This record gives sequence, C-alpha cells and structure tokens, in this order.
Amino acid sequence: MESAMITITDTHVTIMVKNMDRAINFYLSIGMSLKDRWGDHYAMVTAPGITIGLHPSTGKTSSGTVSVGFAITDLAEARSVLKNHQVDFKESNDKSGIYLHFTDRDGTQLYYVKPQW
Repeated sequence: MESAMITITDTHVTIMVKNMDRAINFYLSIGMSLKDRWGDHYAMVTAPGITIGLHPSTGKTSSGTVSVGFAITDLAEARSVLKNHQVDFKESNDKSGIYLHFTDRDGTQLYYVKPQW
C-alpha cells in the first residue's frame, strides 16, 4: 500500500482554556512569547522548539495525562518566576534532571527541567 506524503510546515499543541486573557498572561509570565492572537478565538504562544495554541472552552480544560516541559539552565531564576507569579510548584530530582512541576490556571501540567545529562 502506498502512503501519501504530506508536508508539515509548523506544529503546535492546543490547550483548552477558560479565559483567553488569563491564559495568555500566564504563559507570558513563565517565559513564552505571544506569536499571534485572533481575539478570544485562538492564540499562539511560543518558546524555542514549541508553539502552544490556546483555545477557549466552556467544557473540560487541562491536559489530562499530557504535560509540557521547558528545559532551562537557571533553577533559581525559574523558582523566582514561579514564586513571583504565585504559582505553586513541586521540586523533584532524579537521574535525568531537576524538575519544577506546576500547572497553568486551567490545570494543564507543566514543568521546568534542568537536565543532568
């Protein structure tokens, strides 16, 4: 069976949010940049290697079992950013790195990681 080829030009993960302004402000506060916004219909925030789409939802929000990770170099700076924006986090350390686990305002699981490799 011959498979069709498709050219992918960009990628993003879409997260369902309850309040677009609140979601955008949160993602900007943790170090992302606003790529584009279409009113309260959709927005894209970006960091190196990822674009996250923010889509309004009146139903379920949060990523369930999916989490989004952001590699960092400065743990003290990451802790400070989270504390300054009143974001609760848990710190863990294992063979692969030191992690700061937290959620966005809609419950999506996120983490900063300082890799140890």
